[in-house]
Amino acid sequence: MSSLEERDGGVVAAPGSSSAGLGVGAVGAAVEAVAGVAAMQEEVGIRREGPEPDPDEPPKKRARLPDGESGKLEERLYSVLCCTVCLDLPKASVYQCTNGHLMCAGCFIHLLADSRLKEEQATCPNCRCEISKNLCCRNLAVEKAVSELPTECTFCLKQFPRSSLERHQKEECQDRVTQCKYKRIGCPWQGPFHELPAHESECSHPTKTGTELMGILGEMDQNHRRDMQLYNSIFSLLCYEKIGFTEVQFRPYRTDDFITRLYYETPRFTVLNQTWVLKARVNDSERNPNLSCKRTLSFQLILKSKVNSALECSFLLLKGPYDDVRIKPVIHHHSFCNDANETDYVPLPISDSVECNKLLAAKNINLRLFIFQVQK
Repeated sequence: MSSLEERDGGVVAAPGSSSAGLGVGAVGAAVEAVAGVAAMQEEVGIRREGPEPDPDEPPKKRARLPDGESGKLEERLYSVLCCTVCLDLPKASVYQCTNGHLMCAGCFIHLLADSRLKEEQATCPNCRCEISKNLCCRNLAVEKAVSELPTECTFCLKQFPRSSLERHQKEECQDRVTQCKYKRIGCPWQGPFHELPAHESECSHPTKTGTELMGILGEMDQNHRRDMQLYNSIFSLLCYEKIGFTEVQFRPYRTDDFITRLYYETPRFTVLNQTWVLKARVNDSERNPNLSCKRTLSFQLILKSKVNSALECSFLLLKGPYDDVRIKPVIHHHSFCNDANETDYVPLPISDSVECNKLLAAKNINLRLFIFQVQK
């Protein structure tokens, strides 16, 4: 006989059962609890059901991240190591303010140049603390970390560490853009490196006639003659009897106008027994040069001494011995007298606006001036 019997739809203990001491309510509660546990297990079993695993698939120690999540660490590093001004990863030197905010070299120089133009103290874009070449320092750890981050080759679209990308794109990438070796005789072909041998084997320029080649070589000779003319002119000036040179230092000043403008001026200096001054201005005294992306410097030479007769001179500016600014020499001529003691403003022959920003960001601009007195 079973220990439990069903009576009138209820559950009671049989007389010889070990559960005889339990009340009807307790036994009913126990049965309901067991039924509840079974229902929960069944529900959990349903939830755990899913697609059957592939028996041929190797076991995985770690679940694969969904597409797009594998690069989250790199993306977070990009946001941490990027420049606070341009929001891009630095390509060269990295500077930091006293609170640790990062700036790439180009943006750092640009901030200092803008502050010089606006006659304001340069500040960090994040925390507004003062920045300068003395207050800020390079962050070598960030430079090293950025150089190891992966980046994509613009030609083959493969990933490489940033430190080796330049060498890959210039020397190793088979899809890098290259030119035909017959470019010097007029071949305009440009294409991927792996197609270069096939093109050169079929290039028609080696079979051009002499007349066609003479036209191409004529253009090359014209550019070469311009460079040689400059060098020959400098060599001729070096043969003059009276030659003087000096190191000049342009210092920043502000005009007394209602809207002040930045200009540069050197202290008086003596060359060829005469007293001179150099002045320079930004963007030809444009009203708001800080709003312009293109920036230039122009200068003029002023004779401060009184002369009895006209003083005909040639002069040129070159970079100073300790500066890295690139200046292409240009020779200027002027006849100085008491009524015409100033030259017109002439462009300072720097290569681009980046070089101009380097000069503006510096405390002073140091150059070397040569003056050649023309003998009559």
